[in-house]
Amino acid sequence: MGKPENTPAAGQREQFGSRISFVLASMGGAIGLGIIWKFPYLVGRHGGAAFIVVYLAALVLVAVPVLITEFTIGRKTGTSYTSALKKLLPGKKWYLVGILGVIALTLTLSFYCGIAGWTVAYLLKSVTGAYSGMATDQVVALFSDFTTNPWQMLLWLAVMLLITTVVVLRGVKGGIEKVCNILLPLMFLFIIFLAIRAIMLPGAGEGVKFYLLPDFSSLNGEAVMAAIGQSFFALGVGCGNLVVYGSYLDRKKTIGSSTLMVVLGDTVVAILFGLIIFPAAAAFNIEAGMGPPLVFITLPAIFAQMNFGMVFATVFFIMMFFACLTSTICIMEAIVGYLVDEFHLSRRLSCWIVTGIVFVIGSVMMMSYGPLSNVLIMGQTIFDFFNDTVVSAILLPLGALLMVLLVGWVLKPRTLLDEANIGEGLKINRYYTITIRYIAPVAIFFMFLQLIGIIRF
Repeated sequence: MGKPENTPAAGQREQFGSRISFVLASMGGAIGLGIIWKFPYLVGRHGGAAFIVVYLAALVLVAVPVLITEFTIGRKTGTSYTSALKKLLPGKKWYLVGILGVIALTLTLSFYCGIAGWTVAYLLKSVTGAYSGMATDQVVALFSDFTTNPWQMLLWLAVMLLITTVVVLRGVKGGIEKVCNILLPLMFLFIIFLAIRAIMLPGAGEGVKFYLLPDFSSLNGEAVMAAIGQSFFALGVGCGNLVVYGSYLDRKKTIGSSTLMVVLGDTVVAILFGLIIFPAAAAFNIEAGMGPPLVFITLPAIFAQMNFGMVFATVFFIMMFFACLTSTICIMEAIVGYLVDEFHLSRRLSCWIVTGIVFVIGSVMMMSYGPLSNVLIMGQTIFDFFNDTVVSAILLPLGALLMVLLVGWVLKPRTLLDEANIGEGLKINRYYTITIRYIAPVAIFFMFLQLIGIIRF
């Protein structure tokens, strides 16, 4: 396979060294901006605890079956998504769904590395106390100056992309597994530490109440569709990127057991992170559902007013960096796996090809905050068009819909169930068949129609 000296010889597929390593790496692929950035503001925007109840139902009935599918396809075929579809359906055109996924992942990695680079920049700002004692309007001005500086945008995109590339270059055991085994436990500790501190803030009680006591009168169809969409973002499924992690998995335990561990860990992180945001937002009387500025404007403004705020800010942005890095690693690994499996390129060459392509595309996207801010596509900036429309509203839900239709009605669930239930642990027969054939397709279909604007709730 042309991999570095610390990886298996040609013709051999790497495997994770242990079950916990696989779980941590898969959780790392899921935990990122989708949970730390998007989950809190969706909860704040759609009614608090009631939204969480719907979100948990969407996880179980819609997103988890897709996650099981990705892991199982990977383990059954031992390849990345596109190659796997060629093996499962030889001579058919279904492999194009895998190529669609690679395009979505490439675009995602391009803007993800750009935003993830901001976490590194803000980590340095926190360490140096760059915004200590600032008023909220000063924090807003700091963020505006930062994002409109083209050299800053390119620098931090490059930094995050290079860090990701170095890890992926080292392969599964030498890079991905080692990094995730260290970073994920540390991130859990940081989240617990910050959650305890937030709950102890004066006035935090109202935020805890809003977050944990559901009021279903605030729910509507839009909130339900948002919860379904967030369940996909939270687990990082929909375009086949976790198929490659499944291909590195042994058959000692069932896919159901591995999936359960990943989903529980991912959900615990999401819930704990809300216990940072909502108590702090209530304590400082800010709007937790304000959207994207939450992480880079609102929270720094809170830290700037807290005692020892820069200490807590530093811990927070270290945690953010860990979460983003494990996600960018997962996304890049899926794209690299495609090049290695489909074109028989070495891991090293594949990594640098991906790095070059992502840097070029990412540079154009990030320039939409500065020199290209006036360039609009369908009324949106370049960044927003590719993030919100192309990837989030079209490619991801379309890829997920095609995946569940393929497994539920073309391959038939039994094709994957036999593989998924190999090993000791949780068996997933009737649950998987019902959700993958009926519940998931209907839910994803309506979410897709809403995202592209055909229906409104």
